[in-house]
Amino acid sequence: MAKTTKKRRGPHPTAKVELDVPVRVGQTVEVEITGLNHEGAGVGRIEGYTLFVDGALAGERVHARVDHVKKNFGFAKLTEVVEASTHRFQPPCPLYDRCGGCSLQHLAYEEQLRHKQQIVRDNLRRIGGFQVEGEGAITVHPTLGMSDPWRYRNKAQVPIGEENGALVGGFYAEKSHSIIDMNECLIQHQVNDEAVAVVKQAATKLNITAYDEVRHSGLLRHVVVKVGVKTGEVMVVLVTTEEQIPQRDQLVEAIRAQVAGVTSIVQNINPDKTNVIFGKKTVTLWGSDVIYDYIGPIKFAISARSFYQVNPAQTEVLYNKTLEYAGATGAETVIDAYCGIGTISLFLAQKSKHVYGVEIVPEAIADANRNAQLNGVENATFEAGPAEVVIPAWKENGIRADVIVVDPPRKGCDEALLTTILEMQPERVVYVSCNPSTLARDLKMLAERYEVKEVQPVDMFPHTGHVECCSLLVRKV
Repeated sequence: MAKTTKKRRGPHPTAKVELDVPVRVGQTVEVEITGLNHEGAGVGRIEGYTLFVDGALAGERVHARVDHVKKNFGFAKLTEVVEASTHRFQPPCPLYDRCGGCSLQHLAYEEQLRHKQQIVRDNLRRIGGFQVEGEGAITVHPTLGMSDPWRYRNKAQVPIGEENGALVGGFYAEKSHSIIDMNECLIQHQVNDEAVAVVKQAATKLNITAYDEVRHSGLLRHVVVKVGVKTGEVMVVLVTTEEQIPQRDQLVEAIRAQVAGVTSIVQNINPDKTNVIFGKKTVTLWGSDVIYDYIGPIKFAISARSFYQVNPAQTEVLYNKTLEYAGATGAETVIDAYCGIGTISLFLAQKSKHVYGVEIVPEAIADANRNAQLNGVENATFEAGPAEVVIPAWKENGIRADVIVVDPPRKGCDEALLTTILEMQPERVVYVSCNPSTLARDLKMLAERYEVKEVQPVDMFPHTGHVECCSLLVRKV
């Protein structure tokens, strides 16, 4: 008889595996909060085990209910503040504890700015291995904030649902797809609130159905509102599952009559079962295809799908710092990787010999060329394609960059682009980042040939955990 061996069986796939951690789900614990993480949650420890507590602040002692545990860390919800921080602030938004749009309204604004500076410093030290204190350290400047950190968002993207026969719209509750209906958001431009309210009321009256993402049925998915803060022009975008809108003319007329400053009403059709907001087809229902706005002296045309910074006041602060770090005197050739619709490029063109912008999205390059023409800028050239492919081709054609500016998405720069920068060896690199962790990772690679001189955090999104940075790198001798 052949010898058989029994297979060792692990836990049944549906069996609950108990983790060897000092807390359990549903337990209420008392914990000292020693800091904040990059998302604004309080960081505490119980017997060495890290617990992230939403709503808690550094220096506080709190009671919190454990919601979720992993091997090395867990998550908990604040239930009671036993000893409050002197920096605790009463959030003015009545929906703050339910809505996932903001995470730091409960922290005094000046302390938010200090926290964001510290987040940048911590990432540079921990991920990049840089020295941030003492002689020879990178200078991380205090965060540049706003004198009035409210009502700064020029764009609202509001999912639409239905409750008790009426349309509702607002931000999703934190970590869910449950819509929190709201009539006012204190970080949105007031016109955004007004326009969304008009669409909800008019569409309800006209029996226009809301999209149900579970059943994949209904018509109106999102209302997107864009405001030209300097011009006062307003665009309302209706994102629908189908091209036909019942009583469309009445809906358009209601928006025209009740939304102050509206110059563009647009429909975007997205029939797909997806979380992506926009579909491929866009039609103008009334008015212009675009609205206009200014950042500093530069005028921009903004279409329904074009990317445009949501805080134009702080964008001007960030771009002026980029221009300063570029050190442009009028004689330099500058390459702007990830140029988008040309926002940074056109700023740089004011004081550069020539700016070359590259962006992988062809539609963005079309917008960049249109914006250059709009401003009479003749010393800017834009090309669509991957930066790590286009920039070496420019080099082969004799284009030598004195300065390279990068402004990548949250995932940071493509490694091939960083290699291209190291090979091209411009005098300066200016790295604009919306993610301190990927910034630190990429600076570590560039530090092979560049000295990271200074980093300037800019608060583009007050009352959230996000922070933008502008960094200056100078080629080593």
